[in-house]
Amino acid sequence: MYFRPTTIDEAIGTLAGQGGRILAGGTDFFPTQGDRPITGAVLDISAIDALKGIRVEPDQIRIGARTTWSEIVAADLPPAFEALKAAAREVGGWQIQNLGTVAGNLCNASPAADGVPPLLALDAAVELAGPAGTRLLPLDQFILGPRRTALAPDEILVAIRVPRRFEQARSRFVKLGGRRYLVISIVMVAAHVALDGQGRVADARVAVGSCSAVACRLPALERALLGADAGAGLAGLVRPDHLAPLRPIDDVRATAAYRLEAAQTLIGRALDLCLSESPHA
Repeated sequence: MYFRPTTIDEAIGTLAGQGGRILAGGTDFFPTQGDRPITGAVLDISAIDALKGIRVEPDQIRIGARTTWSEIVAADLPPAFEALKAAAREVGGWQIQNLGTVAGNLCNASPAADGVPPLLALDAAVELAGPAGTRLLPLDQFILGPRRTALAPDEILVAIRVPRRFEQARSRFVKLGGRRYLVISIVMVAAHVALDGQGRVADARVAVGSCSAVACRLPALERALLGADAGAGLAGLVRPDHLAPLRPIDDVRATAAYRLEAAQTLIGRALDLCLSESPHA
């Protein structure tokens, strides 16, 4: 069965009554299907206009679930979103970026999902809608593990909400893979740094992906960075013990030991890039 609702309420009602898998851009849906025939109900949300677009509100920036990576890149967003824009440019080729959605990347819940570390560093939350109403979950409580989220069977993710704090801070995204483009990452890092009038760190957030079952922040490092003088750079402040939340594995792309070593290097690089003027330095 195939359903293509035009409103959020219609989509929720269909899920509650029929169940089914949600289809948005399809850039994860169809590859994971492989050669197998599609079975069960499919809920295509591509006709729900209310899920599109980016809205700047007094206390938050709201990104609709159907917003594509290309639209993120093209959007006029504050400097704190540069890491998210850089990640958007890494999500496959242009065709994927034109169809793939930010919400789909989160719901896919891959440990190597490019959009997760930048959104974690932005303190993002997800807005979920179901028959009982709407609820808001911090992103780190939404993604539970590889391919697992807190999304109930009768809910859809309708938006990502980012608070408007330190939005003029600089943020950077760096990614290490086996080649430069179109690659699943070995390690990826998003860093967010705001300075006070004396050039000291007033706010710092660092998130690492592909080094644990779920991308995660590094709170001990973030605390260590607060108040630091940025004049001499920040990379030297990163210590191995700051990486304690990471749990990398050995796989075909890299060993766990290599991932940890690379993560420390990339974190330092991302932090120092936050001190540069150009987002593409």
